[in-house]
Amino acid sequence: MSSIFKGMNTDLAQEAISLALSGNWQGALKINEEILKENPSDVDALNRLARAYSETGNFRKAKETAQKVLKIDPFNTIATKSIEKWKGLKKGETYSQKPSNPHYFLEEPGKTKILTLIHAGSPKVLAKLDSGDEIHLNTHSHRVCVQTVNGKYIGRLPDDLSARLRKLIQLGNTYQVIVKSVNTHEAKIFIRETYRAPSLKDVPSFSAERIDYVSFTPPELVHNKSEIHVEVEEEE
Repeated sequence: MSSIFKGMNTDLAQEAISLALSGNWQGALKINEEILKENPSDVDALNRLARAYSETGNFRKAKETAQKVLKIDPFNTIATKSIEKWKGLKKGETYSQKPSNPHYFLEEPGKTKILTLIHAGSPKVLAKLDSGDEIHLNTHSHRVCVQTVNGKYIGRLPDDLSARLRKLIQLGNTYQVIVKSVNTHEAKIFIRETYRAPSLKDVPSFSAERIDYVSFTPPELVHNKSEIHVEVEEEE
């Protein structure tokens, strides 16, 4: 391929990426197809095209395109993971709500947290999620679950973090939750505090310490509301 074509394809690749990040999947389809006319073996363009097909609900074409990648590069992890994720999905099915945007995952001390959910949900539900999808917290009396926008169970927050966030939500805080990474066995999420109640102005949602939350906490720490309240007040 001449240097002129290489330069053109680089520009088109950037355009395809920008269209995908803005959620214009039809536009991304067209640009990646244009790139592939010049270079049918462009693995990156094929992977982008497969993703665009999946985002528009055409999983048959998405799988076919990912298979083309594996014929060129049998060990391509993106294509392998995509095919595994799309197993069992039918045309038109998707839970994707927003394009993956790198700015979603900017961390702020005390306001953001990345963690792996415990008690992961059905592999079929997880398969329909992708990085960048917005999901929701659903608080219960003794736990906080994470659900898709359609109300499908994805997993649970660890018990100690559930206890803390339930209290903060009751006091008026609000949070945005986004899928950070996902496969058919586990989901890692990114939680961002989007509003802090006036009464909690000096109370961070998340500890600045690097603590690995465990999946079990003694019931007295989870269920005793007075102890949770004291914990929050002590951080003011």
